[in-house]
Order: sequence, then C-alpha cells, then structure tokens
Amino acid sequence: MLRFKILASVVPLLAAAVFARSEIGSVSHPCIALGDTSVELTSLFWTAGIHVAFTDDPTRATVRVQITDDADGADFAVVDDGLGAEPDSCQANPQTRLITIAAQPVDGGPVIYLSTDGPADYRIYVRSKTFSQREAAALIVGAHDGHRPFQAASL
Repeated sequence: MLRFKILASVVPLLAAAVFARSEIGSVSHPCIALGDTSVELTSLFWTAGIHVAFTDDPTRATVRVQITDDADGADFAVVDDGLGAEPDSCQANPQTRLITIAAQPVDGGPVIYLSTDGPADYRIYVRSKTFSQREAAALIVGAHDGHRPFQAASL
C-alpha cells in the first residue's frame, strides 16, 4: 500500500517535470536579437520580466502600435518567409529579456492598442509564418521595456 502511495505521488511530479522541460527547452517562441540582448516571448508567466496586455479600447492603452503595409515606413519589420534562417540569432544568455502576453494588465505593465490607423508610438510590418502581429507588437514594446519611444525635441 505504501508503494502505491509513493508511486501515486511521484507520477504527477514526473509529468510536471516533463512538461516544464519541454516548455523551457523549446526554441519555437518568437524572439528578436538587439545587439547583445535578445527579447523572447515565453508562455511561462512567472519567468517573464515584462507582462504586456492588449486592449481594443484606445483610451486604456499605454502604448499604441500601428500595423503598416509599408516595410520602409515601419519601426520594426518581421519578414521571415525567406529561404535562410538564423538559428543562432536568439541564443539564451543572461541578457535575454523574457516577455509574456497577459490576458489582463499586470502591475502597471504596458497595455497595447494594436490598430491599422495612427497615431502610433511604434509602426510594425509583419509578413511571417511564425510571428503574429500581436507577438511582433509585444516584442517591440518589450524590447523598449514597455515605454513609448522618446520624441525628438524641436526648437
């Protein structure tokens, strides 16, 4: 009877360990490299340093991201449908910034309003089989720590 109890308590722990390992070891999360730092989306909520949320109400947004059809006019462009891939572009390192997309705003984290109309803090162009527009918006906002870009001062 004791062996059965031990077995019954170990099986869920083993299943959780296998699930966590497959989630941590997975490299299929959208990621961008910025110099020596990489910014990666993660589904492990507790490991993320930045939690972004999305809203359909522009008055609730802290950051506005416009989807554009012109790659030249975008602040951030994702086009990964070509032949070549860069598998080493987002190697995990101590400077890796992990971001997660939350269902609701978390602790004053950025709230993104994604639209095809301006005005916008960031403009993105996305043509990808692996990145969604929401993921690209989360990455660009997370890469800037959830802040709006500085506006140039004019004299």
